[in-house]
Amino acid sequence: MADKTINCKDCGANFVFTENEQAFYKEKGFENEPQRCPECRSARKQARGGNRGNSYGRGERQMYPATCSECGVQTMVPFEPSGDKPVYCRDCYQGRR
Repeated sequence: MADKTINCKDCGANFVFTENEQAFYKEKGFENEPQRCPECRSARKQARGGNRGNSYGRGERQMYPATCSECGVQTMVPFEPSGDKPVYCRDCYQGRR
């Protein structure tokens, strides 16, 4: 295996697909070589909301204010309370589980 020079399909710049990168792709089972340079890959990932760590690409979670039905404390919940079901703060919810 040797380093390969590839032309980026987005910006047209040449970039090097190193032996180490090729070995990594092979180890992961990737069959296609990259078509974009690292800068364009990064920009594309950012545009798609590329923070996939623990938010799965959804971006920041919408939170809604609520009053805990058990202890009365003000809290924030990841859904819009409809009023027909009880809403619990984190501590009360954990205590009910």
